[in-house]
Amino acid sequence: MNLDNIWNELLKKIEPKIKNYAYEIWFSNTKLISLDDNIAKVLVTSPMQKKNLQTSYIDLIQEIFTEITGSNFNFNFVLDYELDNKKKVKIVEEEGLPINNLKTNLDSRFTFDNFIIGNENKFAATSALAVAEQPGNMYNPLFIYGSSGLGKTHLMHAIGNYIVENSNKKVLYTPCDKFVNEFVEMSRKNKNNNDFEVVKEFKNKYRNIDVLIIDDIHNLVGSNYAQQEFFNTFNELKNNNKQIIMSSDRSPDDIKKLEERLKTRFNGGLTTNIQPPEFELRMNIINKKLESQNLVNKFSDDVKEFIASNSVGDIRKIEGAITRVYAYAAIMNGEKINLDLAKEALKDFFVKSIVSKNKIDQVIQLVADHYSISPDDLKSKKKTNNIAIPRQIAMYICRTYLEENLMKIGMEFGGKNHTTVMHAVEKIKKEINNNDALNVEIQKIINNIR
Repeated sequence: MNLDNIWNELLKKIEPKIKNYAYEIWFSNTKLISLDDNIAKVLVTSPMQKKNLQTSYIDLIQEIFTEITGSNFNFNFVLDYELDNKKKVKIVEEEGLPINNLKTNLDSRFTFDNFIIGNENKFAATSALAVAEQPGNMYNPLFIYGSSGLGKTHLMHAIGNYIVENSNKKVLYTPCDKFVNEFVEMSRKNKNNNDFEVVKEFKNKYRNIDVLIIDDIHNLVGSNYAQQEFFNTFNELKNNNKQIIMSSDRSPDDIKKLEERLKTRFNGGLTTNIQPPEFELRMNIINKKLESQNLVNKFSDDVKEFIASNSVGDIRKIEGAITRVYAYAAIMNGEKINLDLAKEALKDFFVKSIVSKNKIDQVIQLVADHYSISPDDLKSKKKTNNIAIPRQIAMYICRTYLEENLMKIGMEFGGKNHTTVMHAVEKIKKEINNNDALNVEIQKIINNIR
């Protein structure tokens, strides 16, 4: 039985079933090395690859492997140093600047292990891990963009920390405004063009490295000379296969006053966007943070849902809200954390969208008027058809027309659970498909929204 043939057949069947980038990262460099006692031993190249194959792809691997071999095997993914009980050999540093003497500016708290993945950030996270495992060879440059508070900086530090932990490469993280300020200071000291040491020091810092991580690259605009210097730095690193990672609050094409030649280079690698997290991902983030702080048993589901529904568009708000609620409970002599306490603790913390709230209130008023009931009826728990159906219609309009999130709609309708709102929306969607008169009624209400 030829092990290579078996594994190549498995890879051939797996490749069409997953994304190209996922295949390249997780499968392309694996090797089946033994089949003994119903154990298939597979050689992998990194701890992260090992972990991901064991957790995310094991069912697919076992299914196809059984199809090929006709037998059931358990899988053991191993690293090279784990074979034959070898001890992990410490990486020997190259000649030059020792790693421990290089200030990376990385924050060790941010890793791939504590980055919560959802549909909104999965591609960015997978791309970041690919770069971390093969810096300079996979996606260069890597450009991550999205609004503030969505995890861009976390991912960049995670890349840097992973590279430092698993290689001897020199990594430097810096905010773009620091790069600009250091360049301006260097230029000021070198105004007579004769201070070669200060120029040499600046260039060595940003060019004599293996991985350059620049946060908020949009801050490069405003200084043509700084753009020129970064252009030269970028070219020097790229031409030597050194990894460049950048972040911004907008895509390269949307950064006004950025030189076209820089836009071209920023777009020359992989550009990936992080979207604001939906309710489910925000709940996962809350649960993970509570778990890390040993607070899981202190926060009920309705408190977590309240925090998730009000932390739209900014993940940083979640941690702040958790801290505030827990501190408020302690100040109130250790009172039990319930929804009322959470609302009181966070009443000045969340900045609600007045316009959005007014729109929901307007929909409630318009639907109530249309069906000759009161707004309070729509917010009540009454389940008679003359109230339940208008309530579902109002929720449907808020979700599909105003594009509000499920939890916020539920809160405005008297504290309903987000699953109640979801049920209402789906029910009205089906009704509309079979009831033209209802569709006309709903459109009339929508047309009256200012």
